[in-house]
Amino acid sequence: MPPTAQTGEDAHRPAKAAMPTDPLTRVDQLLSPFEEAYTSPEDFRVGTEAEKFGVDAHFAPVPFEGKGSIADVLAALVDDYGWEATREHAGGDIISLRRDGASVTLEPAAQLELSGAPFRTIHETDAEFARHASELVAVSEPLGLRWLSLGFHPFATHDELPHVPKLRYRIMRSYLPTKGSRALDMMRRTATIQANLDYENADDAMRKLRIALAVQPIVTALCANSPWREGQHHGLLSERADVWLHMDPDRSGILPFAWETDASLEDYVNWALDVPMFLVKRGSKLIENTGQPFRAFMRDGYDGTRAVAEDWVTHINSLFPEARLKNTLEVRGADAQPQSGTCAVPALWKGLLYDEHAMRAAESMITPLDARTVQALRPAVAMQGLQADLLGRPLRAWAAQLIDIAASGLARLADLDADGRDETHFLAPLHARVDGGQTAAEALLASLEGAADPRAQLVEHARLR
Repeated sequence: MPPTAQTGEDAHRPAKAAMPTDPLTRVDQLLSPFEEAYTSPEDFRVGTEAEKFGVDAHFAPVPFEGKGSIADVLAALVDDYGWEATREHAGGDIISLRRDGASVTLEPAAQLELSGAPFRTIHETDAEFARHASELVAVSEPLGLRWLSLGFHPFATHDELPHVPKLRYRIMRSYLPTKGSRALDMMRRTATIQANLDYENADDAMRKLRIALAVQPIVTALCANSPWREGQHHGLLSERADVWLHMDPDRSGILPFAWETDASLEDYVNWALDVPMFLVKRGSKLIENTGQPFRAFMRDGYDGTRAVAEDWVTHINSLFPEARLKNTLEVRGADAQPQSGTCAVPALWKGLLYDEHAMRAAESMITPLDARTVQALRPAVAMQGLQADLLGRPLRAWAAQLIDIAASGLARLADLDADGRDETHFLAPLHARVDGGQTAAEALLASLEGAADPRAQLVEHARLR
């Protein structure tokens, strides 16, 4: 997660001054949020976000409030483990928690997310996520709740899911379905694991963005882990990946303009300028402003409101490409992973993007690829995972090459734990999938064969422990 005042995840960077309130009038002013995030390589960190679904003993979604609810879970984390509760406005519901540079937040249908603190090593991330799982299970089991680490809710229909009372979610629920047939699925029935990485300067940011966009479908295949929807398998290995093929095309996808080797940060800004907005925020008040591109808002204003720096930050946070630039580079294409594989995703990206030799090897690997070819691959990834084909070569072979590049990068970075191990061991679950030719989704489906109660078996297979 990028460092933000809301989540407190900027613990490794100096506090920033308040954003200017003068109206924005020039495109060059919009570079500031990115330029302020430039970080020296010796200070690079990796932040990790992981979402999961709660279910009760009857496989129903956890309600937002009432007995055995999300509200009970959050309150118990505050009381038992020292998390600090935050609310969107005075007197409102608890919608997030903060502690030690990390946050626990709620997605639109009460998917629970840990946005981890930015750490130098994946060893630290692993310890943080183990602690989170332990705490969450401890407060949830007395309530009869289990937490499932899957990319798509395996049981619930939309009508069965709760609504989280965040003001911006109401706007998104209304607007996004007009732009994509599975927009509500994106908001309410998907869960992901995301890694967030630093960049040194504009060139480094765009170089990492290009690599991330090109290899993201390979990572999506490696991490396919959502084969069930509404209680059964519908033929896909990643329902979540299919959802993102039917989302708002203005703000999602693989950004073909960014594939050009001379693409610049200014090009990214100009793309974002032409994406329609969601809202304008003034204090605790949200002004719905769907459909107006930010470029027009900056030029003309809206309902007497002029664009300021905070509006631009809000806007770039509302863009959802497979890899996106904010205060960090966010790589966003993986299903939520089995608990044992949580740290494989940030480890893979760290190995690829924080070592110069690995970046060069990744660039060489993706030389034959272009945006059209990779876009054409994405539906096959959702259906077939590692069995898909890319340029006449099995995707499984591309994935093996990618993992080897990342492992070499991690070995050279040589960030060791107390036992002298580097971070390459976190890639073991990915190695196993390539070696065995079976994604996490296929392993889950295999575990359900012959089960007397497939739903109970699925929960047992996917739950946090």
